[in-house]
Amino acid sequence: MRVVSMDEQGRGNPFQETFERLRARRWEMARTDAKERIARLEKLRRTIIERREALYQAIHADFRKPSAEVETTEVLMVLSELDHTIKHLAKWMKPRKVGTPVLLTGTRSEVRYEAKGVVLIMAPWNYPFQLTLAPLVAAVAAGNCALLKPSEKTPKTAAFIDQLIRDTFDPAEVTVVLGGAQESQALLELPFDHFFFTGGPKVGRKVMEAAAKFLAGVTLELGGKSPAVVDDTADLDAAAERIVFGKFLNGGQTCVAPDYVYVHASKEEAFVTKLRERVESFYGNTEEARKATPDFCRMVDDGQFRRVNGLLERSVASGVRVAVGGTVDATSRYIAPTVLTDVKPETPIMEEEIFGPVLPVLRYERLDDVVRHIQAGTKPLAMYIFSRDSKNVERLLSETSAGGTCVNTTVVHLSNADLPFGGIGESGVGNYHGEFGFRTFSHERAVLRQGPLSFLGTMFPPYTEKKKKMQRMATRLFE
Repeated sequence: MRVVSMDEQGRGNPFQETFERLRARRWEMARTDAKERIARLEKLRRTIIERREALYQAIHADFRKPSAEVETTEVLMVLSELDHTIKHLAKWMKPRKVGTPVLLTGTRSEVRYEAKGVVLIMAPWNYPFQLTLAPLVAAVAAGNCALLKPSEKTPKTAAFIDQLIRDTFDPAEVTVVLGGAQESQALLELPFDHFFFTGGPKVGRKVMEAAAKFLAGVTLELGGKSPAVVDDTADLDAAAERIVFGKFLNGGQTCVAPDYVYVHASKEEAFVTKLRERVESFYGNTEEARKATPDFCRMVDDGQFRRVNGLLERSVASGVRVAVGGTVDATSRYIAPTVLTDVKPETPIMEEEIFGPVLPVLRYERLDDVVRHIQAGTKPLAMYIFSRDSKNVERLLSETSAGGTCVNTTVVHLSNADLPFGGIGESGVGNYHGEFGFRTFSHERAVLRQGPLSFLGTMFPPYTEKKKKMQRMATRLFE
């Protein structure tokens, strides 16, 4: 579809016609069976596989993301979601029979899954392919029509997605709108049946307001300062390796990246040494080698670079120590994989989600202090616990709240389609992946069927003494 500018469209909402086209098809899509929906998903799968090289090039052009990371965090994640959905969709779509209470003897009940209608999927720039296509898989599986709005910060990838969708779906079923904040605002003024947004809390609130105006469903996948805790029993080699991987993947621009690490004071020096060793083994032994490596991507734009670099500069000025990295280059939007020590909760780097390749390390003496700090902040999208002490693990799980948690690893919980992915509070509303995504884009409709045998007549007026007696007898069943 040709993207028309706001000025060219003239007065009125520029996407009203696009929306109406989708809405006109929504009942036809809702009536499709599992075989028809699977056929659409299989076509999408084939097209992605055919064009993966072009996708590598598009994302690299946007922010120099390595092809290996594109393969594992973008292509593989979407293909895995597709395969899991194709395998299980027929089962998910079947009406689910539920029990019948004694008072409703003679009836039978079930839960049916019906499409919500026309859904809006607004995607971010950090995983521009995965976080557009994975929700789409769920939306199509549930029988919806969908409008996709990729991020303008990754224009090459957005153009790739636009072409991919036009070559895969009927534009009356799935379509793409390109553009920036102005186009996004126009879309939020349309009465979608479900709004799905991945991004930051500030825009997330606007999306929730738009959904509230239409009393529509909403899913918000946001972020937050996801903590990692390394206690005095942890395997330091494993903890350092997995935290460095999760933190610096995608240049730190990952919503579930470990934002900061609390390490027991007795293990801090050894742990920081392990972090340095892992940064060197992953990206190069020197600052020059790390800047030259093709395996580390860049900040997506100048604004992102300035924000993260500003947090880094203010933190260093406040007295923290740069244990690893610290090198920056504004021309190429490069910020080196960086580890900071002597960090306090009031250090500038702790003010907001970093969303970049800077890892603050805080020391602790008592686990009570860690628990209090996490409880005092907003609920994060993820939490990572490194420990061999099951009591410490259980305490952190039971006394904190997070969208998801990994024990002795980081970020990989996203790749299990049998786990829900989503936040809580400031980190999000709702979840998806696998069957959870199918349910997110479905309405669970309660259906009760009355058979020839019924005791409901005892509840109908006129309320004779006989009926009152029977009603009292029924009540006693619950006393």
